[in-house]
Amino acid sequence: MRELTEAVTTGAGDDLIEGVEVVVRPALEADADDVLAADAVLLGTPANFGYMSGALKHFFDSTFLRIGGALGDDGGAADSGSGGSARATPYGLYVHGRYDTTGAVRSVQTIAGALPWRQGFDVLEVLGDVTDSHREAAYELGGTLAALALE
Repeated sequence: MRELTEAVTTGAGDDLIEGVEVVVRPALEADADDVLAADAVLLGTPANFGYMSGALKHFFDSTFLRIGGALGDDGGAADSGSGGSARATPYGLYVHGRYDTTGAVRSVQTIAGALPWRQGFDVLEVLGDVTDSHREAAYELGGTLAALALE
């Protein structure tokens, strides 16, 4: 995760992208004010037992309603209706797992779909050891989200 985070952060801070301040917050330190002040959000998580990290889940649990999350009648995440809106906050996601990332990706996308966010780039799913091509893809993810933050 550290290698991917460094590559994403470096991409977001690329010298060719002017006017973007990159702020990195560990999930257990981030709060709703951080998200509300952001023009784009990049999320990274390991895939733990088929799910996102406990730290990222805690972040969502503690900020969901304040950052605009919507709950359905059954108490589950409701579609915010903003997923396709150009004005919705763009978000990106990268996930690292040893064997599978499917459940982690699905769980984050379910929650993100109930927020006033829109997916800004393809999810980066990395299995096993991080390679140069993974680092390049992470750099591109960071750069793309930084560019979308300027829109």
